[in-house]
Amino acid sequence: MRMRFLAPVVLCAVVLASCGGGSSENKTEKKEEAASETPADNSMVTPGAAEAAASKGAALIEQKDCKTCHKVDVKLVGPAYKEVAQKYEATDANIEMLADKVISGGSGHWGEVAMTPHADLSKEDAKEMVKYVLSLK
Repeated sequence: MRMRFLAPVVLCAVVLASCGGGSSENKTEKKEEAASETPADNSMVTPGAAEAAASKGAALIEQKDCKTCHKVDVKLVGPAYKEVAQKYEATDANIEMLADKVISGGSGHWGEVAMTPHADLSKEDAKEMVKYVLSLK
């Protein structure tokens, strides 16, 4: 009879002990310590006006199907963004030409594989995307 009473009590104590059972103050302090030890990653932040354009261009690329064929550092179907940035200077003429290329698609600049057109993309959005890509040198 004693074992029937003692076994559930011991089992409950083990379950409670495994759940932590500590005070919430200790957990909060540990979270704050971890947060203060981890510095913010600012490696992709560019100062000034370029920051807004780069973040807008990056956000637009995330929304579209660009990652299907392009990566930042690695050639997939199309060239890596850094390859494009190395090939073209960030001039108004190049930004205009590349934005048109993004919208109309086509092939010839990077081989025979054609880039699909993005006719639903506005010229301004295409320019923001190109500015972002050209900022990746």
